[in-house]
Amino acid sequence: MANTAPKIAEVEREEAPAAVDRKARALADQIRRSKHLVVFTGAGVSTSAGIADFRGPEGAWTLMAQGREHDLRSIDTLQAIPTPTHMALVELQNRGILKYLINFRAVAPDERPAHDHRTGRKCAICGGILLDSIINFGEPLPEADLQRAFDNAEKADVFLVLGSSLTVTPANEIPEIPGRKRAPSLAICNLQKTPLDGLADLRVFSKSDDLIVRVMNQLEIPIPQFILRRSLIIRNGQNARGKFQLHIVGIDIDGTPCTFLRSIRCRNNRRVTRSEPLIIDFRGGLDPGTQVELELEFMGNYGEPNLCLTHEYGGQADEAVTYDLKYNPADGNWDFSKASPVN
Repeated sequence: MANTAPKIAEVEREEAPAAVDRKARALADQIRRSKHLVVFTGAGVSTSAGIADFRGPEGAWTLMAQGREHDLRSIDTLQAIPTPTHMALVELQNRGILKYLINFRAVAPDERPAHDHRTGRKCAICGGILLDSIINFGEPLPEADLQRAFDNAEKADVFLVLGSSLTVTPANEIPEIPGRKRAPSLAICNLQKTPLDGLADLRVFSKSDDLIVRVMNQLEIPIPQFILRRSLIIRNGQNARGKFQLHIVGIDIDGTPCTFLRSIRCRNNRRVTRSEPLIIDFRGGLDPGTQVELELEFMGNYGEPNLCLTHEYGGQADEAVTYDLKYNPADGNWDFSKASPVN
């Protein structure tokens, strides 16, 4: 079962650094030669970010089986900084080396009689009810996504498992495909034994970060620093009385509407908006070239400070401007730039 574990967790072991070095070199060589690298990740890739796994000695289901409370010091997933493994996979994908990433992890047990995916929020663009995209325990994996995972497992010439106990079906059947073939290479990195260890060409007992950092060094590919990226569209508008307004919409890097602002304060007229749709009303019109001073308050999941952004009114009724925002959690600084006009 996905949400069960034995009272005594499988023993974790870590190989000597020299052994991990040797296996990292072998894996890097395989990746260099690969034409279709597929990576399968489990909860173990996130433990160094402070997020507990499920079946480790202090895993969520292990503690539940023992009747123990979970350690409340575990970081909230909304505040977790991506690990070196996460960022390495991003870079490998950006470079076209990683062809497909498989990640099927349910996020939480749900004790309601029926799973409710409503978020309580509405789309800032169309007004429709927003639904989450998570998989709750007890729900089937998305059929189309599962099939794509199986299809890519068939294509893989290198298949890497990171931080997964490989005990949950049907997801654990995916890496079994390359494991049963002669040509593809199946590599498994996990602190505990897995049911597919006997099929692995390369078995590494280490933390995901310890292996991947070494592999990236061998590939001579730097692991990028995590930067939180958001975008903001500021569009001119009018209310029912014909008064000038600024409509402000947060979007993610893929253009999807995204709620990341707690409030916006306009220093020109001292107006504050705290709920979506985010609209700043003005009593009169604005002259072209007017500098509108906006103070953005963020949700603060990463301790983001407020950002003061100066928006210049261009004078066109249908004008819309996009601003790209970048936040570096390492130094606590925001950076923003004006992007191309929005049509």
